[in-house]
Amino acid sequence: MKALLISAEGKSVLQDIPIPKPNAGEVLVRVRHVGLCGSDLNTFKGLNPLVQLPRVPGHEIGGEIAEVGAEVPATYAPGKRVIVMPYTNCNHCSSCLKGRVNACKYNRTMGVQQEGGLAEFIALPYEKLILNDTLAPQHLALVEPLSVGFHAAARGRVGPCDKVVVIGCGMIGMGAVAGAAHYGGEVIAIDPSAEKTALARDFGAAHTVNATAADLTEQILALTDGHGADVVIEAVGLPLTFTQAIDLACYAGRVVYVGYAKQPVSYQTQFFNLKELDIHGSRNATMADFAAVIDFLERRDDADRLISRVFPLAQADQALPYWDAERARTLKVLIEC
Repeated sequence: MKALLISAEGKSVLQDIPIPKPNAGEVLVRVRHVGLCGSDLNTFKGLNPLVQLPRVPGHEIGGEIAEVGAEVPATYAPGKRVIVMPYTNCNHCSSCLKGRVNACKYNRTMGVQQEGGLAEFIALPYEKLILNDTLAPQHLALVEPLSVGFHAAARGRVGPCDKVVVIGCGMIGMGAVAGAAHYGGEVIAIDPSAEKTALARDFGAAHTVNATAADLTEQILALTDGHGADVVIEAVGLPLTFTQAIDLACYAGRVVYVGYAKQPVSYQTQFFNLKELDIHGSRNATMADFAAVIDFLERRDDADRLISRVFPLAQADQALPYWDAERARTLKVLIEC
């Protein structure tokens, strides 16, 4: 079968690899669509310290069951469409013992610490598959990245009457916008791209602000009755936006970091105390987040607007170079396998 391999920094190639066989408790999935994530692009650019090359990328996966191994429940029948939950959990670390398996200390995300799903077939434990025959096949691959944003909104405890700033309107930020609106927040989306902020309005933002505006802070204060945001969700991963999140939060506000900065970040830490901020990390997503996103997508008929371009598998080696060159205008690239 064909699979995309990031073989070296800046180089991706299609290769033939064996079709996996499902073991007991596993399902062979025929991959239909794979979304490319920022972590895949960072791997391609040599900026992902968690990845050892060569690596098959891809953890945003929608497909259908092709074959089942022994000891798999009958509901997981061939032909059923599935969404892949691409994380692992050990059930023994402190996060798992607290029930927060999405933050497992020993997690091995597909396409990062283990081979990904950008191939014609993958074999996975059936527990990592969510059956869904209602969403369009291409939308199955949108669930995981949107779920990461929904999880960030849940970590911020967004509720009615909260004014929520989301910094960054990439796919994760778009999920945070949609999730915060879903939970009743009044969302202010910040991004330098007019195309992305316009889309954010359609997916839940009540207000948008250009990230490069000289009076950005003043605009946020004006939209929050002079207080600042009840919740700020950072979905960019730059030192500037990390510190900006603290500045834009109100007194007694909440800050959620779903992006992570690749360089050291310097803070004026007195604002942690003076504002008595709740500061949270946000990692991956839970089954509840996946369920919320599925419900969200099932209620909409415009999810195709989140997809910037679709490459066939035969041209998958062109997808990462394309995204790298067109990142400012690109929200989500899918590979159709």
